Amino acid sequence: MAVNNASAKWNGTLKEGNGTMNFTGYSGPFTFSSRFEDGSETNPEELVGAAHAGCYSMFLSALISGEGLNPSSIETSATVTLEKDDVGPNISKIELVCNVTCEGLSQEKFNELTAAAKAKCPISRLYEGSTASIELNATLN
Repeated sequence: MAVNNASAKWNGTLKEGNGTMNFTGYSGPFTFSSRFEDGSETNPEELVGAAHAGCYSMFLSALISGEGLNPSSIETSATVTLEKDDVGPNISKIELVCNVTCEGLSQEKFNELTAAAKAKCPISRLYEGSTASIELNATLN
């Protein structure tokens, strides 16, 4: 299987410092403000959301294709909630919203496959047993 790499560098104190995250095809800044307030840079949770949305979409496509169907579109967004518990900052919830267009896919099979993708995509499995809940709102067009 694949091995992927990413890196981050932080300069300075937590509140006044800044950093850069890097991975294939992307290099972008992040700050305290972008993570805990309303800064315009990215943040780790946003990247977790992008990774989860992409992973879920690909896994669902594989499941639908395994049924002999050809999905024309799978669009997934993720909302990642960062809260603070007694240990510190904590991802408490990831909400996936998915819209699928696929000729011939019944609502019953759609419900089965979306639930399976939520449980089995690698990013969902990464959070299995954690304090984060993963919620899914999926629509078949």
